[in-house]
Amino acid sequence: MNKILTSPSSFGKISSEPLDLLEKNGYEVINNPYSRKLSKKEVIELGEDCIGIIAGVESIDQEVMDSLKKLKCISRVGVGMDSIDLEYAIKKNIEVINTPNGPTRAVAELTLGLTLSLLRKIPLADRDMKNKIWKKQTGNLLYGKKVGIIGLGRIGRMVSKLFMNMGCNIIGFDISPDLKWAEQNNVLLSELDILLRNADIICIHVSGNDEINPIIDNKEFNLLKENSILINLSRGGVVNENALYHALKNNKILGAASDVFEHEPYSGKLCNLENIILTPHIGSYAKEGKLQMEIDAVNNLIKKLNK
Repeated sequence: MNKILTSPSSFGKISSEPLDLLEKNGYEVINNPYSRKLSKKEVIELGEDCIGIIAGVESIDQEVMDSLKKLKCISRVGVGMDSIDLEYAIKKNIEVINTPNGPTRAVAELTLGLTLSLLRKIPLADRDMKNKIWKKQTGNLLYGKKVGIIGLGRIGRMVSKLFMNMGCNIIGFDISPDLKWAEQNNVLLSELDILLRNADIICIHVSGNDEINPIIDNKEFNLLKENSILINLSRGGVVNENALYHALKNNKILGAASDVFEHEPYSGKLCNLENIILTPHIGSYAKEGKLQMEIDAVNNLIKKLNK
């Protein structure tokens, strides 16, 4: 019986449906027994004799691929492919596929939730109440704000629609913008520096690539309004964390929220600030979206292996 490694520690925990699909199609499932991200050594040990991997964010590089002699397909649960050596996979004739649609709504809704939390100072009010302090925090409305969306892929487009439905005006920036979509959806396309100068809320949803260079650094923070907020749910490294810390510490911007960090798990100096909301990379962690990604990843794997 052909073996499949399911490397994400949470795979199949919401529902057994993804595991049942694999078994129904005749595959023996090798699960991650460690309840954490696998090391390369562990991937090699567990993946021995496996023809496929349902992958999370563990490293699958040249060493791993060379060690897994039977590997034919890597099916990623999620969008980002940073942890997989795609060029070497091509050389090894290993199929690699992801699930770009699964996390879209989950990430978009978290973006909206974090924005509202910052504007209405919900975390501060909650903290005060739990410390037996009755203090009324005065925040701001979302309605009427200019929202700048950096990256107009699947997630950026859905974020645009959610904010538009809340009465916001959308400014968009993308390196390859869809002019027709922007016109049909009343999204004003602009250069990045113009977006940064004019937006009240900046949401980053850029797609991944091999090289991570900051989109928002000291220069860009100097362009932002003092009452603006920055939301990063794309990936660690696109915002310079030191520059973000100094911008928040010196009140150059009103607040920020980040779900992604250059090094994870994160425990850096941003944790010491009150005007930022930090979440542990939970953008896709909505039960419905996460389950759909797992099912999609399994179906993708089965389709590729049955070619």
